[in-house]
Amino acid sequence: MLTDSQGKALTEQACGLAGEVVRTFGEVRLRVFGTSMVPAILPGDLVSIHRANLQDISLGEVVLFLREGRLFVHRVVARKVAAHASDSDEPFLITRGDRLRHTDPPVSAPELLGRVVSIERDHREVKLPAANSNPRILRMLLSSDRLTSLYLLLSACWRGLFLRGAKCQA
Repeated sequence: MLTDSQGKALTEQACGLAGEVVRTFGEVRLRVFGTSMVPAILPGDLVSIHRANLQDISLGEVVLFLREGRLFVHRVVARKVAAHASDSDEPFLITRGDRLRHTDPPVSAPELLGRVVSIERDHREVKLPAANSNPRILRMLLSSDRLTSLYLLLSACWRGLFLRGAKCQA
C-alpha cells in the first residue's frame, strides 16, 4: 500500500515523464481522470496532444500544461502579455476548465506542453465541442458536483446501451 506522499511522488514522476515525451517526440496520448472539462472531455477519455508553442495557440483551443508536478487539460480563454523589468514582454495564456468558475493562474511558455488534437471515447474519435456549445448543461454542471456525478453516470449508461446495440448489429 502506498502512502499519500509516495502516491504524490509517483504522480509527479509520471506527469514529468509525460511532459518529457511530448517535448522530445512531439506528441503523447493520455487518459483523462478529472472532471474539470466535462461535458467536452469525460473521465476515461484518451486525449492526443501535439507539441505547440505558446504563440501558435488560439483562443478556444484546449491545451495541456504541467504545473507543480500535475498535468492540466484546460481551454484557453485569453492571451495576455506580462511586462518584466528586463524590458521583455512575456506572453502567457489564461486557461479554465469548462466546468470551473475561475481561471487558472497564467500559463507560461515553459509550462505549456501542447494542444489537444483529438479525443477518443469508447474506441471512437469524438469531436471536441467549442466552448459554451451547450450552455444549459454547463450551467447545470457548474451548479453542483452532485449533478456532475449524475451526468457522468447517465452518460456512461447511455454509452453502454448505445454501444451494446451497435455491436449486436455488426
